[in-house]
Amino acid sequence: MEERLQKIIARAGVASRRAAEELILAGRVRVNGRVVTELGLKADRQKDRIEVDGKRLVSEVPVYVALHKPRNVVSTLRDPEGRPTVADYVRGMGARLYPVGRLDFATSGILLMTNDGDFANGLLHPRGGVPKTYVLKVQGVMSEDDLTPWREGIRLEDGVTLPAEARLLRHEGDKTWLEVTLREGRNQQIRRMGEATGFPVMRLARTTFAGVSSEGLRPGEWRALAVDELLHIREAFGVPKRIRGAMMGASSGPVDHRRVAGAARSSAKASPRPAPEAAGPAARSRTPAPPRARARGGADAPGGPGPGPAQPRSRSRASAAAPGASGPGPAQPGSRSRANAAAPGASGPGPAQPRSRSRANAAAPGASGPGSARSARSARSETKPRGAETRGPRARGPGRR
Repeated sequence: MEERLQKIIARAGVASRRAAEELILAGRVRVNGRVVTELGLKADRQKDRIEVDGKRLVSEVPVYVALHKPRNVVSTLRDPEGRPTVADYVRGMGARLYPVGRLDFATSGILLMTNDGDFANGLLHPRGGVPKTYVLKVQGVMSEDDLTPWREGIRLEDGVTLPAEARLLRHEGDKTWLEVTLREGRNQQIRRMGEATGFPVMRLARTTFAGVSSEGLRPGEWRALAVDELLHIREAFGVPKRIRGAMMGASSGPVDHRRVAGAARSSAKASPRPAPEAAGPAARSRTPAPPRARARGGADAPGGPGPGPAQPRSRSRASAAAPGASGPGPAQPGSRSRANAAAPGASGPGPAQPRSRSRANAAAPGASGPGSARSARSARSETKPRGAETRGPRARGPGRR
């Protein structure tokens, strides 16, 4: 079926119809290899090869979205002042969606968005009479008699409004909440009607549009229209012409796509934490040790009978006996020395003292008995003469650095 070229370009999601006309006048559109610069040309998107800037057009899957527009958001795709737009809330859909009609910058509520131009035009045409329901708060205490002009028509600068459905909801002090349903779409019509009747509008929100409600959607959330909603709209207003193949949403309720995507990104960035036991002394062991022994390595003197058993809570990393020693004594609980070395020629090292934290303790050379693995602090507390300690190698514990 042949259609106007700008309509085909707009339906493909490249630009709006007005912008498509500018592309044609600029000579950026080709049909079957021939540049087109005149408006009004018709083409068949199924048979003709249509290109914009050298790229062939491919029709997008029709998408129909219900967005709960927040306040202080512009109902356009771009804003020269840099304010947030409704396009910021439906990015990632894979299609160029534009709003069906508009809501004021300070007005919140339901807003349909689509890439189907026929759908948008069918709902916005004046002969359609699409109902739009608003909940508003006005300054002043309204009565049923005050609603009569709303129900019969109010004269504005651009003519008398069509009769509206209006009913009182409640009073809050000197303010009134009411519900109004319009079947026309003039610019800021509700606010101008309030000013004309002496009840300025303080807050305004649109709750339904063409039978689609914002119930269940918080400001900024959106959902795809369900099949039954599209069928209802087509029965009432004749669009969309085709429902098969459209991107549909579940009829069971709205889906918060933004929150789901944010949770997925957060979980992808999360890194697993190491197990708590991996930081324990047993995880730092370099060589196999007997049960409940925390020593990293034990080396006895050459020719010695062998090392003694490693006791619980022994944290020494290396215990080296002096050459020719009979063997090291047992490591006592609380010993944290990393290296205990007896003096050369000693008969064997003594037991490691509790809570000894020196990394290397060396006994004096030529000692008759076994040398004890002590820290520099414990060595200074010995009762033997100071001179006997100074004749041998100094201990290299943390206190001697």
